[in-house]
Amino acid sequence: MGKIETISAPRGMPDTLPSDMPLLRRIEDAAHRVFRICGYEEIRTPMFEETRLFVRGIGEATDIVEKEMYTFTAPSMPSTPSATSTPTPTPPPAEDSITLRPEGTAPVVRAVVEHELLKRQGFWKLYYVGPMFRKERPQAGRLRQFEQIGCEAVGSGEPVVDAESILLAARFFNEVGLPGVQVRINTIGCPDCRAVYRAVLRELLEQRRQELCKDCQARLERNAFRILDCKNPTCKAIAQTLPPIYDHLDPNCLKHYHDVKDLLDRANLSYREDPHLVRGFDYYTRTVFELSHSALGARDAVCGGGRYDNLVAELGGPPAGCVGFAVGVVPTVLALQKQKTAEALQPGADAYLIAVNDEVRPEIFCMAEKLRAEGIRAEMDYERRSLKAQMRSANKFRARYAIVVGPDELAAGRLKLKEMATGEETHRTLEEAATLLKLFSARRSGVAAKSGAAKTE
Repeated sequence: MGKIETISAPRGMPDTLPSDMPLLRRIEDAAHRVFRICGYEEIRTPMFEETRLFVRGIGEATDIVEKEMYTFTAPSMPSTPSATSTPTPTPPPAEDSITLRPEGTAPVVRAVVEHELLKRQGFWKLYYVGPMFRKERPQAGRLRQFEQIGCEAVGSGEPVVDAESILLAARFFNEVGLPGVQVRINTIGCPDCRAVYRAVLRELLEQRRQELCKDCQARLERNAFRILDCKNPTCKAIAQTLPPIYDHLDPNCLKHYHDVKDLLDRANLSYREDPHLVRGFDYYTRTVFELSHSALGARDAVCGGGRYDNLVAELGGPPAGCVGFAVGVVPTVLALQKQKTAEALQPGADAYLIAVNDEVRPEIFCMAEKLRAEGIRAEMDYERRSLKAQMRSANKFRARYAIVVGPDELAAGRLKLKEMATGEETHRTLEEAATLLKLFSARRSGVAAKSGAAKTE
């Protein structure tokens, strides 16, 4: 029999191995804690949606819709006639275009509209955690399947919601324990403001058309504003020479932006105004923001978001102001690793039970189950290894205590507890050992919950 060919995961869609999970869990747990404290409720949407949702919501001329979506067709299922209805010929199924979700905002808003949530209450705070998909060239920090964490505040046009969202994003990274995150903000005005500004940009950029990348030369015809979001180094340099939008804002948009900044100042948040910051999706209006970390190099963004006041109405709902942001989990992981704040996240065992001989292994198994029932992480040997090998395993699992069990310990009803850090040995009953281990486990959990606290700059 020849060698069997192995099968690898799709390119850009890596497995998340057990060694990767502690850091990922730390990030997700921080999100659940911080968002719930601020009144956000979790929502989950399907991993694929009708393609037109993203074309209409994100924008047909965006890079995501033009190049990066995983879109395919699936036959529509014919409806099943009821038992009392008259049978009619079934037409051939239509072809539906569906897309793996490349971002989370449009699906959340679609769910809000479809389920008429705004009729139940006028303002919702929602958050999500889940995978997204983009057909990009895989590279450091950018994958084809990636985790994203996002928040959407739906139903208010007040500047206080913009400010709260920016502060919430900063608070999240503080909870994760990632120092050095920088906050940048800007305003892109309303569609009316942008129409005037777009004409100014087009006139200026037309003079430098040949210097623009091919994508931006096409954007110049359709939407010159999108050129400000191009990642091409030459286009970025040209964008930096363009005048900011501030002189073209109407009074309401200008006041809204000043009010947001005033609230951030009152909250003592350090931020930088970036007059050339825009977001890559067409649904954004007024406030936009981005959080970045210098450890990531040129692609330094770990979070981005802003206000999108027209998306609910564009998807068939009532007029409703909205603000949201999304956290890139992959770049956040990379930043944590480069900051060397991810060490020792592998959760150690509270106790490792060691069998002196094979006869006591059934007792070891029962003891482990009793300890686990008390909420204690107990590990044991499953390979009938020697006493010395079991002790090495206790070190590998970073166990706080090794519990040595042999015939003598069973006869006396008192187990040998060895504190791995100090080598100190004591003898206790299983109940006494469980009480001690529960205290240690609770203390360690409390420390772990607080270990992410670090000042976000």
